[in-house]
Amino acid sequence: MQDDSLDLTPSQLSAMAVLLNSGDLLMGELAAQEKVKPPSMTRIVNSLEAGGYVARRPDPRDHRQCLVALTDTGREVLLANRRRRDQWLAVRLAELDPADREILRHAIRVLDKVNRA
Repeated sequence: MQDDSLDLTPSQLSAMAVLLNSGDLLMGELAAQEKVKPPSMTRIVNSLEAGGYVARRPDPRDHRQCLVALTDTGREVLLANRRRRDQWLAVRLAELDPADREILRHAIRVLDKVNRA
């Protein structure tokens, strides 16, 4: 079985992850969370929609706007991609000696600070 996520760009996978974690979002909200301009997000969503990974539906509060939702296919592909990456990382971490793993444990705190900034 082929991994469908291999045909997706990092930007597409990231947008899908935001939808998985945040739920359905307006296009502008998704663009803001991804820190891209709305036209860029429109291109990303158009390609994801063409692949069946996301769907648009009218916003019940404002029918001029649409909500972007992850489809079941998109959710399955995203979660399969995460499992594949997690397995790869687990193997690489197991290959390290205990001292290197300890260094990484300490680095996680620093990386969390950078990520929150």
